[in-house]
Amino acid sequence: MKNKLLIIGITALSLAACKKKEEKKQDGPKTVATVKVETRNVTGYTEFPASIEGRVNNDVRAKIQGYITQVLVDEGQYVSKGQPLFRLETNVLSESASAARAGIGAARSSVSAAEANVKAAQAAVNAAQVEVNKLRPLVEKNIISNVQLQTAEANLSRAQAQMSQAIAARQQATAGVSQAQANYQGVQANVNYSVIRAPISGVVGKINLRTGSLVGPGDPAPITTVSDTGELYAYFSMNEKEYLDFLKNSYGATVPEKLRNMPMVELVMANGDVYPEKGRIQAVTGQIDPSTGTIQFRVSLPNPQKLLSNGNTGKIRVPKMYDSTLVIPESATYEQQGLVYAFKVEKDTAKNTVIQIVDRVNNMVLVKDGLKKGETVVAQGVGTLKDKTAVKAEPKNFDEIVGAIKPIFEE
Repeated sequence: MKNKLLIIGITALSLAACKKKEEKKQDGPKTVATVKVETRNVTGYTEFPASIEGRVNNDVRAKIQGYITQVLVDEGQYVSKGQPLFRLETNVLSESASAARAGIGAARSSVSAAEANVKAAQAAVNAAQVEVNKLRPLVEKNIISNVQLQTAEANLSRAQAQMSQAIAARQQATAGVSQAQANYQGVQANVNYSVIRAPISGVVGKINLRTGSLVGPGDPAPITTVSDTGELYAYFSMNEKEYLDFLKNSYGATVPEKLRNMPMVELVMANGDVYPEKGRIQAVTGQIDPSTGTIQFRVSLPNPQKLLSNGNTGKIRVPKMYDSTLVIPESATYEQQGLVYAFKVEKDTAKNTVIQIVDRVNNMVLVKDGLKKGETVVAQGVGTLKDKTAVKAEPKNFDEIVGAIKPIFEE
């Protein structure tokens, strides 16, 4: 029993001694990782959801009504302008074309007959004229009576009238040929329209109608679309506040001038990869959409590898340049009641300091006010400190601290 009491007593004394050591240790300065406030040139990004369209997107529609008999291409296939895409049935059209062609032959036959009539009428006029010319001097010499001359002149007038009628008939027959040719060309155009061709060079989209479908110019939906994807347009929108900030912070007197002075932008694709080709903001719509409260921008993106297609989505990253701005690691700050704080180390004491920030970029906080270049701040563990805590500074590499920060939420 005495031995047990002795052991308990020794244990109690040991625990008390350990507690005193811990208290003594806590009373000493706390070792903290620190970095110097630096100035750097930093590029931040503002991201906007974007939809991607081909530079030119043409609907493919039938110009005449008919049933599709052949689908000559497949979805996603690259086609050249004028390349046949679909064929429509042409039986009735071919019969109409044959009839129109026969009509041209008949009209030409009528012209030939009219020409013959004109020649015959001309011969009759010539003969009547000869008769008048022969009789007129005889009448003047009183060799024959005037009645014979008058009869000959009447025959000449009749022949001339018949010739005028023959010429008019020839003109009408010639016009008939022109009309027949126009009819044939119209029918032949419809025959040609039975082959539906690519309106531009590009990539074939979804084919909505296939063999056996009845199509026509009045269909609500196109048969397919062809998109020129050699160059793409990415469309994104800013709300009114963002747009006003853009106007305020961009260089230039006019919107087109501001756009020309904008840096190249990047596209983050749907899989999170950055598209290898950079784009340029080319245009902005002239007014705020009252239904959405946004204004739309258009970015031109080259697409040499045909990596993107019409209908892709992504995010446009617009760069923001910060020159010689004060930076500290994100882990050196914390927020409380809407204010941002950092611990500035002065004479081995961590002092709580309110700072104003410009932006947060790549695990760094860009500081507007509250700190100066070269000052020392606590880089990690700020949540365990209180104002005016005694600390022992342990300098760390700025970039190592920044690189070690992990995002709390990952997409």
